[in-house]
Amino acid sequence: MSPRAPGSHQKAGNKSAVTKPAAAPSLPATPPAPDKPKESVAYCPPPDELDHSVPTLRHLGGAKSDKWNLLLCNQVLNAAWYHRNGTEQEKADQHTAIFGFLAGVNPKDALEGMMAAQLFASHAAAMECYRRAMLPDQSAEGRQINLAQAAKLTRANAAQMEALAKHRGKGQQKVIVEHVHVYQGGQAIVGNVAPGGGWQKIVRDNPMQSPMHQAPRCGAKTRGGKPCQSPAMANGRCRMHGGPSPGAPKGNRNAFKHGRYRD
Repeated sequence: MSPRAPGSHQKAGNKSAVTKPAAAPSLPATPPAPDKPKESVAYCPPPDELDHSVPTLRHLGGAKSDKWNLLLCNQVLNAAWYHRNGTEQEKADQHTAIFGFLAGVNPKDALEGMMAAQLFASHAAAMECYRRAMLPDQSAEGRQINLAQAAKLTRANAAQMEALAKHRGKGQQKVIVEHVHVYQGGQAIVGNVAPGGGWQKIVRDNPMQSPMHQAPRCGAKTRGGKPCQSPAMANGRCRMHGGPSPGAPKGNRNAFKHGRYRD
């Protein structure tokens, strides 16, 4: 009979219970790949303070995003009229000319880029209406309709130019002063006031300080019962009241006209 290890004997009928340590969860060999962006998710560009990129088409579209500038350029190209039988070189030259127009406007932001695109679109549409009105076989009604549409597009083009100039001027206002009221003790200043650099002024003389207003008053009783405030002459009265009457001149020869009066 083989010897048993100490503490290894148990009662009959009981089985030995041996607990095994729990196995650690296995980790994947490579980390899972990130989810791919869906096609319906748009890319949002960073704000200007975080975006240090330099766009190459900003002189055409005005925006800091070249994607927008490229989209705007394609819209302008699609708004142009191309000859049906034109060659590829002629079309490329026309594209270059259109880009030259956008570069000439030189938009400073996205709003100016849109205004520049609309300027070209209205111009191209107006010129197309003028061209159709001048066709040799154009009817009188068709010529009238095309000329009316061209006139509307021309007015729209002028309004767009005014809006662009107003946007670039940032809403500058011009104030015209037609009447200036100067009261006693005051002075009128006419000129531009420049902050920090002084101001140019033209000081007008106050009419209340003139010798006429410092002269003695007439003082004659007016119809309203108040003393007259007009400047007095040397005789003490104004020109309206005439001063004290000296009487009829002596030696008036006109009195002998009717023979009824004599000196």
